[in-house]
Amino acid sequence: MPDASDIAWFKATFGTRIRQVVAGTPFDIDMLTAVACQETGPIWSRLRRQGLPVSRILALCVGDTLDADAGRRAFPRTAADLKAWQPDGRQMFSLARQALVEMAAHIPGYERVVRDPDKFCHAFGIFQYDLQFFKTNPDYFLRGGYADFPTCAALCVAELDQGLHRLGWQGRAQLSDIEMAFVAIAYNTGRCDPSLGLKQGYRGADGKYYGELFYAFLQQAQATPSVPDPLVPVDRRYVVATRSQPLNLRRTPMADPGNILAELPPGTTVRALAAAARDGYLQVEAPVNGGVVEGYAAVEFLAPAAGTGDRDADPPPLGQSGRID
Repeated sequence: MPDASDIAWFKATFGTRIRQVVAGTPFDIDMLTAVACQETGPIWSRLRRQGLPVSRILALCVGDTLDADAGRRAFPRTAADLKAWQPDGRQMFSLARQALVEMAAHIPGYERVVRDPDKFCHAFGIFQYDLQFFKTNPDYFLRGGYADFPTCAALCVAELDQGLHRLGWQGRAQLSDIEMAFVAIAYNTGRCDPSLGLKQGYRGADGKYYGELFYAFLQQAQATPSVPDPLVPVDRRYVVATRSQPLNLRRTPMADPGNILAELPPGTTVRALAAAARDGYLQVEAPVNGGVVEGYAAVEFLAPAAGTGDRDADPPPLGQSGRID
């Protein structure tokens, strides 16, 4: 499970983007951090300690292999159920199966599951979006939206907002900690009865309920500042890992149209000047117009340069045009 250093890494890496997506809602960075800890924390905390790039960590945040024989009622209940869906059911099964294989290569405990050729992942993204929504939102799964943090965060907030409405709290500008937990329970199960307290939602083998675990993660997130990631060494060289669009080099670690110093083409090699990402941005030194410019680049679009000893990262799925933050 994620500890304080993992939570600090999460908040430092994704904090800026979370603050953008929760603006105007009663949700905050600590609430979304707690959701991520509860949904996929055992995966991303281990992957970041293995030194994988952020883009690869996001792509491997998949899970939930339980089928109808374990009580699943939502679509798809089995492999055959998914393959039979038209259109693209077979393509989705292949993707979900491969996602399981790739994740299991890094996360212990899935050896028996992977040996069953009919097993596949039912949930995708760092906040876990269930495959039942493949019928209405196929592009999220087929086009890799689950590996894009802003897309995942926006969906998470939308689902949390639905939970808010189910509880009759729409229009609220602020939530208490216990109220955040009730919204999270509704996010997990589709319903919540505040009179029942925190013992609601999915109950794990340890006997703990989703509500109890979320609340504990929320308290821990609130007590953990967004400190630099100690796992990012100084003088590490990276390459811009976008497919076609340039990456924005910024004056300060924040997304603002007036904050752009230069555009870095895909494949550009930069050198880290700091030991850590700050709010999702890494301070770097980059070649620009024959000179060298210092600035900040979004860490999720940087991959370790060849020869650094880390695994190469697949470039994240991007749009067709525009600069990348």
